[in-house]
Amino acid sequence: MSAREVFDRLRRELTGDPVADGLGAEGLWAEDVVVETPFAPPGAPRRFEGRQAFLEYARAGRAALPFRLEMDGLVVHDTADPDVIIVEYELGATLPGTGQRVSAPFVGVLRARGGQIAHWREYQDPLALAAATGRLPDLVAALSLA
Repeated sequence: MSAREVFDRLRRELTGDPVADGLGAEGLWAEDVVVETPFAPPGAPRRFEGRQAFLEYARAGRAALPFRLEMDGLVVHDTADPDVIIVEYELGATLPGTGQRVSAPFVGVLRARGGQIAHWREYQDPLALAAATGRLPDLVAALSLA
């Protein structure tokens, strides 16, 4: 699979539209994957080494979000390395109960190897994420302690 195909699988998993080949989200990540989030808010990990470490953290985070994610404005940039792409997108959702639409922008750098994600570096807007998930007061408090 190309890096674009691997990202399309990731996009489908994130938005609740899994590919029906039995691999699921776990099959997307290489056993030795490195996941980095350089702009993670204070107190959140910025680097994960290995599939298990990342998936444990990701599952807990996803379980805390009681809504279906949607991806808009996707732009995929090819690089000189055919195994690497840069993606820009906006993750959004409609909040249950209020019907309010929230979103946050992301940029990701994906390196594929053998049809899996070998390296994922995600740049996110922590203010937009905190506002979208109702955690802005927590982020402000964490920043004032830093």
